[in-house]
Amino acid sequence: MTGFTPEEQVACGRLVELALAEDLGPTGDRTSAALIPEGKTATANFVVRSAGVVAGLPAAALVCASVDRALAFTPVVNDGTAVGPRTVVATVAGSLRSILAAERTALNFLQRLSGVATITRKYVDAVAGSRARILDTRKTTPGWRLLEKYAVRAGGGTNHRIGLYDGILIKDNHLAGLGGDIPRAIASARGFPGNAGLPVIVEVDALDQLEAALPCRPEIVLLDNMTPETMRTAVARRDAVSPGTLLEASGGVNLSTVRDIAATGVDRISVGALTHSAPALDIALDYQS
Repeated sequence: MTGFTPEEQVACGRLVELALAEDLGPTGDRTSAALIPEGKTATANFVVRSAGVVAGLPAAALVCASVDRALAFTPVVNDGTAVGPRTVVATVAGSLRSILAAERTALNFLQRLSGVATITRKYVDAVAGSRARILDTRKTTPGWRLLEKYAVRAGGGTNHRIGLYDGILIKDNHLAGLGGDIPRAIASARGFPGNAGLPVIVEVDALDQLEAALPCRPEIVLLDNMTPETMRTAVARRDAVSPGTLLEASGGVNLSTVRDIAATGVDRISVGALTHSAPALDIALDYQS
């Protein structure tokens, strides 16, 4: 991966503006203003301290440019690259005051997004050789959704719907409002103005609900918190009744369980932990000269 989409660039720009405002405040970096001569220049390296997958270099570049357009930010690797400890992933050169003003904010973006990419790669590797793809969810940091989903792709994962507007996901509370009538819910979703072409996903937590959904040919059925044995039965029923419907496992997914879930034959596994529980990757900025 080499860069953001236009939508991701806009989203990142908003976040960078907020992040720099909260860090620099109305006066800027008082420490650097007091200690660093105004004309002093320097070079510094962004260095990964522990193994992981890099993501967020375009965000770090935008931070540097927002602080000082004269700063020269140079990526050394591409987002999506797996790296080991002590790997230099980018350099920045220019005014030392500007580098120090950008340092923490740039690292915050790099560490967070690289953490998401790193945990995603662990899940992707865990199901390698199976048919299952690893997907994210909407359990994202408010305001960071597009960037965190970008990081999931950098880690080799697949994006689920972005929000409530670009896909139909009929969940338990929707069904409760309709008395549990799954065929009615699917028909209503498909027939609603503006929904043409949107994939319809229906969540089920029992095999009798699956049996009600499959004849309606939804694009995807989400198997919520089912045991591997139940999921294998669900796959067999899907193959018999509606082979074009994809099955997605969700709930109770972690690195200890994901391989067994993939072995049931499901097509997709959605993992909230990719974004809500990803630890930051340890990255530092090292002064060079």
